[in-house]
Amino acid sequence: MAASAPPAYPIASVDNALRLLLLFRERDSIRIAEASAELGVVRSTAHRLLAMLQYHDFVQQNPETKAYHAGPALWDIGMSVVRSADLLAEVRPTLEAVVEELGETAHVALLQGPIARCVAGVESTRSLRTASQVGMAWPAQASAMGRVLLAELPAQQLRSLYGGGALEQGPPQAARSLDELDDVLDEVRSQDYAVGHDEIDADITEVAVAQRNSAGVVRCALAVTAPSSRLSRKRIPGVAAALREKAELLRPGLA
Repeated sequence: MAASAPPAYPIASVDNALRLLLLFRERDSIRIAEASAELGVVRSTAHRLLAMLQYHDFVQQNPETKAYHAGPALWDIGMSVVRSADLLAEVRPTLEAVVEELGETAHVALLQGPIARCVAGVESTRSLRTASQVGMAWPAQASAMGRVLLAELPAQQLRSLYGGGALEQGPPQAARSLDELDDVLDEVRSQDYAVGHDEIDADITEVAVAQRNSAGVVRCALAVTAPSSRLSRKRIPGVAAALREKAELLRPGLA
């Protein structure tokens, strides 16, 4: 499809704001100096643009690093597009295969800066089951889905998300500092899956694995959630192995 012709009467401020938002297609965060350089404007102008985008929730600023991340409004727009494109239809066969084999609710989650957000899910058919979490978001370090994604980030990128300070509040058992998080992620890497107890909700256990594309790059998390009474510690490694097998079935379109 041919590119659109530029408008006859462009508005520079709108153009710059939209160009800033487009940067999040390739970056997890943007600093004022980077925005200034990309747009070719002075830092004060870049700061005003980001401040206005923050006011409307299109971006959020990390108070420690001062870097800006995609905000909830931008994500909500993306989610509406995803729903329109029927992302669930793309991953449903894999999620249904997980539910059929394991008998538990299955989810797919993506990393949005320091946030893990569930974008697709299929509920278990059991009478006692966990509900779909589609659209829900959690601090990434405070959910198994988030931790399997964080575990794949280079150390420098991980620290840029959190700025070396305290982490966003989560359940009592969640890591509170980068040092604590590093220890947790080392365990995730060694076992190649993550487990969460009573994080999404009380008496719910979550098991998550990372889904990788053909180049080995992680793009999403595949997880199951279930009443803790059905996901004993003895059962968890087998559940994780089944999830890894099913993760290979996710279509390249998502990855």
